[in-house]
Amino acid sequence: MTTRSGGTSGGAAVAALHVYPVKGLSPQPLAEVELSPGRAFPFDRWFALARPGGEYAPGVRRGISKRQFFVLVDEARLAGLTTRLDPATGAFTVAVRGHEVLRADLRTDAGVQRVLELFARVLDLPPGELPVWAHEEGRRFTDTAPGGDRAMELVSVLNLASVRDLEQRTGAPVDPLRFRANVHVDGLPAFSELDLVGGEFDLGGVRVRGEKPTVRCAATEVDPATGRRDLPVPQLLERTYGHQLMGLYVEVVTGGTLAVGGGVRA
Repeated sequence: MTTRSGGTSGGAAVAALHVYPVKGLSPQPLAEVELSPGRAFPFDRWFALARPGGEYAPGVRRGISKRQFFVLVDEARLAGLTTRLDPATGAFTVAVRGHEVLRADLRTDAGVQRVLELFARVLDLPPGELPVWAHEEGRRFTDTAPGGDRAMELVSVLNLASVRDLEQRTGAPVDPLRFRANVHVDGLPAFSELDLVGGEFDLGGVRVRGEKPTVRCAATEVDPATGRRDLPVPQLLERTYGHQLMGLYVEVVTGGTLAVGGGVRA
């Protein structure tokens, strides 16, 4: 396993912020975001495409396994789409290779229906079968949601130095977007984020507590640029470090504005 040094560095900073409004679909970059204690990014994993006949049905108020939704771990082709949601207007767009193929209003039943019909074609569902539009006010479809309501609100953090270390040790280029984290930080020693579990630190303007490392699954095998499953990331992690960890989940302790360029320090 890589040697790590504990704590945070005075030169470390937030390098990028991303929100994922629809589980399994593309990220939206942010310059800053307002966070509240015990809450995740606004609109992160706010919606999802659930499998017909699965555990999700409208009104379900408990965390459900990601396998109950259409996500990259099973549907790599979703990475070939670029999606964007404007939370203020409900406008949702889908593009393929820069060409917009759908614009719909998620505030209307007709708009949601158009989205479901498009993804039924993308996912090659049988004729007449549609994904189930999953949305429960106040809930999120995060991978941590099966752990309970508190776990549902964790923020995911990725240390870019850890990604570079994996690249250097394996000789394979690794796009940080494979890990679908909310926050990218740079300037920390590689894998030092694992030492932050159980402690508090400042993250780009807010106080957070390290909750648990992120165990990586087969979704990270998918190239976010091409939608191809081309790199066995969990296997590479296991062979290189003896674990499948990359990143950290944190809980917001003291709210505020989390901004790109903000410092990361103990």
